[in-house]
Amino acid sequence: MPATVPPIPSDADLRRLLHFSTDDGLIWLGEQRMLLLHLASLQAIRRELISSVGVEHSRRLLMRAGYAAGMRDGPLARQVRPDASLFDAFAVGPQLHMLEGAVRVTPLTFEVDEAAGTLNTRIRWDDSWEAQAHARENSGTTGEPVCWMLLGYASGYTSAFFQRPTLYREVQCVACGAPHCEIEGRFREQWPDGDAMAHDYSEDPMLVRLEQLHSQVQALRSESQPEDDEGPLIGHSKSFKETISLLQKAAPTQVSVLLTGETGVGKERFARALHSMSPRAGKPFVAVNCAALPSELIESELFGAEKGAYTGATATRIGRFERAHGGTLMLDELGELPMPAQAKLLRVLQTGEIERLGGHEARKVDVRIIAATNVNLEQAIEQGRFRADLLYRLNVYPIRIPALRERVDDIEPLAHHLLQRFIGLHGKQVAGLSDRAIAALRSHHWPGNVRELENLIERGLILTPHGQQIDASVLFPHLETEPGQSTQVNANGQLQTKRHTDPTLAASVLESMQRNGLSFDDLEIALLRQAVEQADGSLAAAARNIGLTRAQLSYRLTQRHHKHDE
Repeated sequence: MPATVPPIPSDADLRRLLHFSTDDGLIWLGEQRMLLLHLASLQAIRRELISSVGVEHSRRLLMRAGYAAGMRDGPLARQVRPDASLFDAFAVGPQLHMLEGAVRVTPLTFEVDEAAGTLNTRIRWDDSWEAQAHARENSGTTGEPVCWMLLGYASGYTSAFFQRPTLYREVQCVACGAPHCEIEGRFREQWPDGDAMAHDYSEDPMLVRLEQLHSQVQALRSESQPEDDEGPLIGHSKSFKETISLLQKAAPTQVSVLLTGETGVGKERFARALHSMSPRAGKPFVAVNCAALPSELIESELFGAEKGAYTGATATRIGRFERAHGGTLMLDELGELPMPAQAKLLRVLQTGEIERLGGHEARKVDVRIIAATNVNLEQAIEQGRFRADLLYRLNVYPIRIPALRERVDDIEPLAHHLLQRFIGLHGKQVAGLSDRAIAALRSHHWPGNVRELENLIERGLILTPHGQQIDASVLFPHLETEPGQSTQVNANGQLQTKRHTDPTLAASVLESMQRNGLSFDDLEIALLRQAVEQADGSLAAAARNIGLTRAQLSYRLTQRHHKHDE
């Protein structure tokens, strides 16, 4: 690209992403939750960091924090300005920095040849918040630049934008006596000391040690956390902890357990966790879904069948009870068990013996029963579909598995856990879940519970482009993308209530159309052409200024032009 930097584009498209939601007190920049902080607060954090861990550790920590923020904003540029020139798309990062109040950014040089692997950027900073914070805390000048977080942001953003490691160096700083701050950026391999510069973004040895200690504490805590073959059960909500406490109390005993709860809450996972905590953990865990078996075969499946017991029984068949001998048998969807099978199950529970279908020999079985159902069994008894004596036998130790909507605080850790599982399964990397996606997950009613969450996360991973965040609109396509009551930043930098149409303006436009004999098509093409003219012929810039994509603007211009000619 030429060395001459083109004018920085309008930030109208970025301001449209910024919403101040008055209903819930949240600030949104697209899919990301933002905070409006006092400079004095950040200044205090910076001061405490330096006092606690020293200048060098603080510098690297703040650079990494800025880098992480930049990495999150990098993919946004390609989404917001997909049809823009390379410079206009890149300008999203500097413009976001200004919109967020961090610094005034003026690109001085922007030369890039992606094919040759070269980048040369030079950017001027004015009114850096970090330089100002330093000046408030220190008199005189310093020998080293102090815009650590801003520098990290620039490196992280540009690395994400170009999808290759990029590093910036602050070559002059107000804190060092310069009239303004200035940074230079290149791809990592272009810097002679690129490896040394990149070291600033590697994990700090002291912080690594703290993280190791934290991990050890978490590991000790998780030792008591129930788990099955898929790993520990995830949750820390009050209702989840109460359920786990009941499981832990039942685990060392031989009591039969009845798990109840809505479809999709994960009853089998809780049953497997109970088995893994019990003295029977080394023995078989056998699960059978009573609703999935044909009524004519369910008895042979549960209790086994001798050769010749029924047409097609050409060999002796061992039932689920015998297969679970010494271990645990889970009877899922118990409410769907036919009445004859219920009678035989009751006898097994009373005697500890089974008889195979077509046989006469009683066989002792040592099996712990965990039954599960989403049916109201007392109501089923009233309807004559379930035996009361069987319920009394099984209902010694009932445990209700809470619905996911009752475990709101567990939704985010569950979602992250599931996402990592599906990333491994599908071999596809994404940048996690956006803040708005998490908020949408927390507010959803979850009629399908954890099973529905699994499906949503897996679908979201598949639909999201590689390396980008999973957005709320991907998880919930029909979700409102903007808060109901919100304010936005207008062209003058002032907050204004977002409204669909100004009635006065609409009336004025309609009157003008009628007075001049204009049709709607005439008005639209005039507006579109005026937008293009004001953008000096740039369709991409014109589209951004009126809230369209370049493709939408081009299509409307073409369609209206054809209609006008007709």
